[in-house]
Amino acid sequence: MVGKPFSLKRLIQLYDEILTVQHRAEIARELRDEDDLFMLLCFSELLGIPNPAFYYTLELYPHIIEKFHDWHLRMGMEKSPLEGAGIRCC
Repeated sequence: MVGKPFSLKRLIQLYDEILTVQHRAEIARELRDEDDLFMLLCFSELLGIPNPAFYYTLELYPHIIEKFHDWHLRMGMEKSPLEGAGIRCC
């Protein structure tokens, strides 16, 4: 056998690439949908939807406010629903 033998780590990476190459778009869509649901949960109180976990998600706002603009455009809202709360993103 001529050449360098494959390491176990490289074989596992190759196997993972073979399995995911056909499903990359589907995986990306599922991750985006999961992220959208999380954003809805975090900002639901500001949108008028009661959220029992509002107190616990409040501390996440500084970390996810940067993603909010892309999210509200993807959800079909031309203007930010948070403008009434004094938070501008557009």
